[in-house]
Amino acid sequence: MFKKLKGEIWEFRTLFNKTYFRIFAFWDKENKQETLVLATHGIIKKTGKTQDKEIEKAEQIRLKYFELKKENNGNKK
Repeated sequence: MFKKLKGEIWEFRTLFNKTYFRIFAFWDKENKQETLVLATHGIIKKTGKTQDKEIEKAEQIRLKYFELKKENNGNKK
């Protein structure tokens, strides 16, 4: 299952060997030719609600990704 959590952060959920896994991700749609889905990190889900700190961690990784991408694109010019 793929579910939007908050802002631009999404969550992949799966069950394997009686254990729930959650992988946090975001989309990079800046290039009209390609769309990337980037995974930030994953957790083993033990409670019913996703912790805000995990969503915030994914958001910080997303922001850093776009910051570095912008810097790298500026260096190519």
